[in-house]
Parts: sequence; C-alpha cells; structure tokens
Amino acid sequence: MTNPAATARLAGRREWTAFTVLLLPLLLVSMDVSVLYFAIPAITEQLDPSATQQLWIFDSYAFALSGLLITMGSLGDRIGRRRLLLTGAAAFGLASVGAAYATSAEMLIAARVLLGIGGATLMPSTLALVRNLFRDDKQRGKAIAIWSGAMTGGIALGSVLSGVMLNHFWWGSVFLINVPAMLLLLVLVPVLVPEFKDPAPGRFDLLSVPLSMAAVLPVVYGLKEIAAEGFEPLYLGCLAVGLAFGYAFVRRQRTRDDAMVARALFRARGFGAGIGLNTLAAFAMLGSAYFTTQYLQSVLGMGTLEAALWSLAPSVVIGAAAPVSAALAQKADRAYVIAGGFVLAAAGFALIGLVGTDSLWLLLTGAGVLASGIVTVMSLVSDMALGAAPAEKAGSAASLLETGTEFGGALGMAVLGSLGTAVYRGDLAGAEPAARETLGGAVATAHRIGGEAGEQVLTLAREAFVHGMQYAAWGGTALLLGAAVLAVALLRGTGAAPAPTPAAVPREHEAAYN
Repeated sequence: MTNPAATARLAGRREWTAFTVLLLPLLLVSMDVSVLYFAIPAITEQLDPSATQQLWIFDSYAFALSGLLITMGSLGDRIGRRRLLLTGAAAFGLASVGAAYATSAEMLIAARVLLGIGGATLMPSTLALVRNLFRDDKQRGKAIAIWSGAMTGGIALGSVLSGVMLNHFWWGSVFLINVPAMLLLLVLVPVLVPEFKDPAPGRFDLLSVPLSMAAVLPVVYGLKEIAAEGFEPLYLGCLAVGLAFGYAFVRRQRTRDDAMVARALFRARGFGAGIGLNTLAAFAMLGSAYFTTQYLQSVLGMGTLEAALWSLAPSVVIGAAAPVSAALAQKADRAYVIAGGFVLAAAGFALIGLVGTDSLWLLLTGAGVLASGIVTVMSLVSDMALGAAPAEKAGSAASLLETGTEFGGALGMAVLGSLGTAVYRGDLAGAEPAARETLGGAVATAHRIGGEAGEQVLTLAREAFVHGMQYAAWGGTALLLGAAVLAVALLRGTGAAPAPTPAAVPREHEAAYN
C-alpha cells in the first residue's frame, strides 16, 4: 500500500498565491458579521426601521448563511468548488451594492439575505479548495492555521473598519468595501485556482435542502433569542422543532445512496470528533465575546470605536498561536496539542473570571489567552477533519465544520449569556425593571435619573454584570477543561502528521491544471 502522505505533491508558489486570493472572501464574509455595529444609528435615522426590522437587519445575514451552509457545501462538490465560489462572489458583490444603496428597511433586509446566501457559498468553497490545493499534511496544516486566524481576525476587523468608514462616508460605504475585493476575486480565481469536484457525485437530493434548513434555522434562532430574552416557551419550541427536523434529516442521510451528507465522511475516526470539538471551541469563542464587548462599552464606558480598537488587541497573539500549534502537531500526538489548546483557552476564561469593574488589561490578557487556545483548537481540528474526509467530499466536510461553528457560537451566547443574566438579575432584584433587565437598560435608567442616585444605580449594575461575567467565565473554564479530557479520549493515537516527502503530482491534481 502507498502512503498518501508520501505521494503528496508539495504546493508551490502558484498554490500559495491562490491561497492568498482565497483569503479575500473569507475576510469579507467574517467582517460582514460585525460590519453593522456602528452603522445602525445612521441606518435608523435614514431608513426608520421598526424594532423588529432592525433586529432582522442584523440577523437575516447570519440566518441565511447558517441555513444554507450544508446545501452549498454539497452543491460545490457536484458542480465544482471554483464555480460555486465565483457564483457566490458575483452574488455577494451585487448584494453589497444593493445593501449600500437601500432606500428602505425592507430592501436592506433583502440585500442582507442575499449577502448571507452568497456567504454560504464562499465559506465552504474556500476551505474545501484549501483541502484540494494542499495535499501535503504539513502544508495543509499551516494553510488552515492561517485560514482560522484570518476568520477570527476578520470579525474584529469588521467593526473597526466600519467605524473608520463611517467617520468619512455615509453608512452604505461599509458594504461597498466588498465590491473591489469581489471584482479582484472574479479576475484572479479563474487564473490561479484550479477546479475541483466530485467525479461521481450522484443525484442531488432536493428534499434534503428544506430539511437541512428546517433543522438549522429554528435551532439557531431559538438559541440567539434565549441568549437575549431568556427561556421563553416560543424559543424552546423553536429548539424542539429544529431538533425534530434534524432527526428527520439525519435519518434521510443514513438511508439514501445519494445523501447530501455522505456517510463516508463519518467513517474516519477524526472527522466526527473534529466537528464536535470545533463546536465546543466556537461555544467558548462567541460565549466570551458576548461579555467582553459589553464590558468595554457599558462597564468601562468606552465609545464604540474606542471599544472596537481595544478589542483588536487580543488579535496580536492570535497570529502566532495557529502557526505554532501547526508546528507542534507535526512533532507530537495531535490529541495532546488540541487538549493543550483547550487548557490554554480555559486559563484565559479563568483570568476573565478574576476581572473587576476596572480591569481592562486583565480582561484583554484573558481574552488574548483564550483566543490563542481557541484558534489552536479550531485550526487543528479543522485540518484533522478535512484531512480525514475524502478529497471529493471536501465541500460537504467544510460545510459541516462551518455549521458546527454556527451552532456552537449560538449555543455559547445562549448558555453563558443566560448564566450571566441570571446572576445579574439576582443581584439587582430590587432595582427598576429596565435596569434589572440588561446592563444597557441600567445605563439608560441611570442617565434618566441623574445625580448621585443615577450613579449608584450604574455602579450596582456594573458590579452585577461583572459578577455574572465571572460566573459565566468559571462555567466556561470547567467546560473547556472537560473538552481537553474529551479531546485526549477521542483522538489519542491519531499521531502527528507524517513528514512530507516530495513526489510525483497525483493524477487527479495534475488533471485539474489542464
């Protein structure tokens, strides 16, 4: 038997240049998650959206993105990942123009939905193409480490870039940033990126499309609303509906030869475990962000742009974490490196658990340590899951990883957010309803009351919020330590990636360039 690692062609300048181009859509899709943070006041003034419309201006993008990831990953395997990427880039660019020049809240919501659809084609396509471009384990690990760091950094960069643009231009400019990058993508991808697709994909299972959306969307919606509003019957019902459709979707995938999600993906030991651990990592990443952004603005009293600039500070250490972890994984059992990433992230949560009402540097240090650990985990488990998947199913594998990230992030905000909120409300049991509801409500109440009484309300609310954040941080610490044990139990013995050996170009890779 021939060792696949021994016959893997080392990627050269062309592949690395293509990879650099593929980072463009990744940055833009992740930036679009946070690009509206500063634009909402200007949008509200000009388009006059209702409270419900304002909520959908934010959420329609994330819902469309998460609901279609599985479908688009499978579609890319069938029609070609490069073709799907180019189609998505064109749609993303056109939707960006539509959003920039929207004249009503309804038009902006529709454009955000189209942006989400385009984003759902871009995310799995870029990650799947990375899997196809880099056949050597060591090079693929390095590329995915860079990919993970770029995705994390893009979310932080989006809010800062939004603030800078709004200081000089109108609110629609935050969307027009996408257009030149997408035009560049449309020009360079056909030249630099080869086409890859499943040579024998089978029929496309149309019924699985609405089933997958009905499984994902109610769960994501329910979790997001629970994080914001608490455990209301409607939101719990959404979770139940989504789980019921999820059961039906899984049964269909297990019984059909032309399933949207190939059963072969889960036969490899590292694939299912990688998706599960990636979901836990996203749980911690988004769960912590729920508190840190509010802490900077409502506890320390920073303006939005100042808070966004400070939130970039942890990104400095993220850039080094992923490449270092990829190098360690070449020399040691990946199970222990992944477990070490979880322990590092747990240490970051523990530091956040020590934060007081005036602890900026302790918060930033904890956030940086946590982010380094999470990026370590996400880059390694993504590489492991993609490496374990057959190359012809890379699109489906990438879409499942991204869907796990969406679920984990929503679950992290719901669980840790609900824990922190419960402590906050318990500490302010005798306060006014608006102040007891949220920290933002307490800030508004304090400004309305004014004077020494208002300052006292604000002080008590900030202390209660920090108290809730501490409880959530210790809960996150315990979860991540448990995840470290789970990583060792599930992955021990997978070993380090074998050393690369240059050899002939595999036949299918060679044909892709012709």
